[in-house]
Order: sequence, then structure tokens, then C-alpha cells
Amino acid sequence: MIGLIAEKVGMTQVFDESGVLTPVTVIKVDENTVVGERTAEKNGYSAVVLGYGDIKKKHVTKPYAGQFAEGIEPRKKLVEFRDFELECKPGDKLGIEVFADIDTVDVIGTSKGKGYAGVMKRHNFGGGRATHGSKFHRQNGGVGMSSTPGKLMKGLKMAGRMGSDRVTVQNIKVVKVDAEKKVILIAGAVPGAAKSLVLVRKAIK
Repeated sequence: MIGLIAEKVGMTQVFDESGVLTPVTVIKVDENTVVGERTAEKNGYSAVVLGYGDIKKKHVTKPYAGQFAEGIEPRKKLVEFRDFELECKPGDKLGIEVFADIDTVDVIGTSKGKGYAGVMKRHNFGGGRATHGSKFHRQNGGVGMSSTPGKLMKGLKMAGRMGSDRVTVQNIKVVKVDAEKKVILIAGAVPGAAKSLVLVRKAIK
């Protein structure tokens, strides 16, 4: 696996040489610091721990600071990437050059939170009649059982918290890699709000 921690900037659009417009998501890739390693002998699996983002010293507790070797500044966000394909060691810096020869990527992010939502918005229920006096418009209807086991089954679609979930979008085309501005232009939309952190990795399928 090859991947980095990055930041979603927002969306824009670009034109190719033939004049075709493509909506793209702009993702900024600042330097990732290799914080630690996980080895099969010691941990039972192989991985590297990447750190991203600055953090104020007053927010760094002693247990958190203990994860960083001497000479490595504490980073705000830490993520493990298993079976990392690049040769690196703690203290190394990885940047946008990692994606120089990659055509498709997977992006993992946290979707926008939408709060408490009803069944029509959350599960695309059709709802009841919109006519006056029906008294049944946006409810979920009956949920009970008329026979055994006489209870609500686990997983029943009902109203509740919507969004703010970990979402992975796979096989997205990389439209452009701008090494000077440290941004990647990815075709289409990716999960998360603007300025949220995302994980960008080489497509695994």
C-alpha cells in the first residue's frame, strides 16, 4: 500500500485539451512524517505510522509525546498504513511526489454530519400521501410484528443520526498532480467537508 494523510480543500472544474469539462476535488498534500514502524517480529504485522499537521506544545501530553522518537516533532494526526510499499524509516518526510506515477487512488474520509434525520431523508422512504387530512406524511409507519417473535428486529430502518461515517471512495482518476502547489486534482467528489482530513492511497482494486 502507498498512501498519505492529506486535506480536502474543496471542488472546482478543469478543461482537458479537447475542451471537456471535468469536476474535480482539490486535495492538498503537505509533508507527512514517518513517526514509527510496526514489524512482523515485534507487532505481528508490517506497517508505518505517518504523522500530519502541527500541534501546539501545550496540547501535547506526556503519554502522547512518548510515541515520538527523539528528534521527531509531535504531529496532530497519526495514521497507520499497513504493508507500506516504500522504503522509509522514522524521521523521513514523504510528500506529493509519492503520487507522481499513480493514475487511480482510493480516498477515505468522514462524511458530513447531518444530525438527526427522519426515514425519508435517511433511508429514502416514500412517505405517505401529501393530501390534506391524511395525517400520515413523513412517518415511518408501523414497526411492530403481528406474529413470532413479536419484537423489533435488529437493523430496522428508522430515524436517527445520519452522516459522520467513515466512507471510502475507490478507483478515482487522478486528473493532475501539481508538485509546485502541493495539490492533487481528483475527478469527482470525495467524502468530507472542506478542510477535513482524508487518507489518499493507491487504488487497491
